[in-house]
Amino acid sequence: MNKDKLKKYKPYPVVHLPDRTWPDKSITTAPVWCSVDLRDGNQALIQPMNLEEKLEMFQLLMEVGFREIEVGFPAASQIEYDFIRLLVEGGHIMNGVVPQVLTQAREPLIRKTLASVQGAREAIVHLYNSTSTLQRDIVFKKGRKEIIELGVAGARLIHEQARETDTRIRYEYSPESFTGTELDFALEICKAVLDVWEPTPDNPVILNLPATVEMSTPNIYADQIEWFCRHLDNRERVIISLHAHNDRGAAVAATELALMAGADRVEGTLFGNGERTGNVDILTLALNMYTQGVDPVLDFSRINRVINTYERCTKMKVHPRHPYAGELVYTAFSGSHQDAINKGMSAAELTESGLWEVPYLPIDPQDVGRTYESIIRINSQSGKGGVAYVMDREFGFKLPKDMHPGFGRVVQEISDATGDELTPEMIFHAFEKEYLFNTNGYALQSFNVVKRHIDRDENASSAEIEAVVIVKGEEKTIAAVGNGPLDAFCTALRVGLGLQFSLHSYHEHALARGSSSKAVSYIEVYDQDEDGWWGAGVDTDIIVASIKALLSALNRSAAKKHKK
Repeated sequence: MNKDKLKKYKPYPVVHLPDRTWPDKSITTAPVWCSVDLRDGNQALIQPMNLEEKLEMFQLLMEVGFREIEVGFPAASQIEYDFIRLLVEGGHIMNGVVPQVLTQAREPLIRKTLASVQGAREAIVHLYNSTSTLQRDIVFKKGRKEIIELGVAGARLIHEQARETDTRIRYEYSPESFTGTELDFALEICKAVLDVWEPTPDNPVILNLPATVEMSTPNIYADQIEWFCRHLDNRERVIISLHAHNDRGAAVAATELALMAGADRVEGTLFGNGERTGNVDILTLALNMYTQGVDPVLDFSRINRVINTYERCTKMKVHPRHPYAGELVYTAFSGSHQDAINKGMSAAELTESGLWEVPYLPIDPQDVGRTYESIIRINSQSGKGGVAYVMDREFGFKLPKDMHPGFGRVVQEISDATGDELTPEMIFHAFEKEYLFNTNGYALQSFNVVKRHIDRDENASSAEIEAVVIVKGEEKTIAAVGNGPLDAFCTALRVGLGLQFSLHSYHEHALARGSSSKAVSYIEVYDQDEDGWWGAGVDTDIIVASIKALLSALNRSAAKKHKK
């Protein structure tokens, strides 16, 4: 970038607060949440929501648990006014939910705003006027005194109008562009408004201190909030509210630090939708708290429903890397990540502590209604651990650890050839082709245990078997005696077909519960060159499954030797 152009900019001033206390604090309880999706979020859409979409979004917000919802700017347009009347007259506002309406400090707007909530049990009337130095000097060309007079006049009119309605009116005031306003002036105008509204501990006023434009690092916003709280008289009569925008990409961090600095309430939107780079993302804030063991009060256990409703109503898409909600955030492509997640998930199933401790996953996907199937996805960057995870979670095959590298290489070759992500079905098809249906060398036609003998005195047993094996299209009958059916079959292959190999490893498990479920066997053999080869077999009979697994291993050995 052109360094000469840097002269156009100057650093944001810091707050002199050497004894700040917020760095030593933590968030232990959820704030009061206020959704502004239907106002701040809606006005930032290319195509604003219609009445039906607004109502669907409003119902979603109530379902999630919002009890304060800014439903619009009723004096801005007819559809805004009509929507609020629809909520009130249609009985759509659930008990305990308070609609919030926004108005500028202008008499006609205030009167229409109060009229819009007539008949509601309770409503928050949110008054604002611009206080920043830029707005005062460039937009309004007014001094501090005139700006205060504007805010006070608006507050007085709302107070008078509230007395003429049966609706319980709660008050909220915002010095718009708080972060662009001198702290002493923000405090002065807020005190002037409070003098009009005369809050009490039982009927507090909401003072909303918005980072209308995010202009500094998050710690400075926290300093501003702590400074303001310290210098405000009768703090117990005021609810300090935050409304952070995301111009610097740090709205979530700024809000978290400001909560530590003493704020009580947060205004924001789902997925951070809002003007320019957006508002603070309440979903991320809430689930950040959840991962620290703090009840966020909001319920995002059905996150896919939230996503679908949001995308349908706003015509916006949730980014695939969006925290907690994105399509890919519970997905690992990296081989080392996949291996760690695989091991972590297995360990989590055995732990008695109940704590969620899985590498790379700060939250259990099931807690937000997501499934484990999509955690690990396979492409050319993936490794053996991820492939084994998919085989286990998707299809129930718990491959022995020593088998992972071999099958991982099989999948890697396919991924390299296609250059694309492999679906679980593609991975399983590769497993079937490589292990279960690989009968190019030897195929089992029939297998019978002719006789079993158990010597109780010697704690030993023997078995006599007879089998028909297809070798290059020709049936071969083989028979032998061994310590058990598998040992006898190995002897028969060596004697009857002249094969040279030794058994090295054997594993088995059921693929599902129940008496009729299938079993899978995994066998590793060493060939005459002492190379190890794994095979797998599936059958309702565990003995037959092991015979198939043995032939699978021998077929893989023969195929590789033939390629050489």
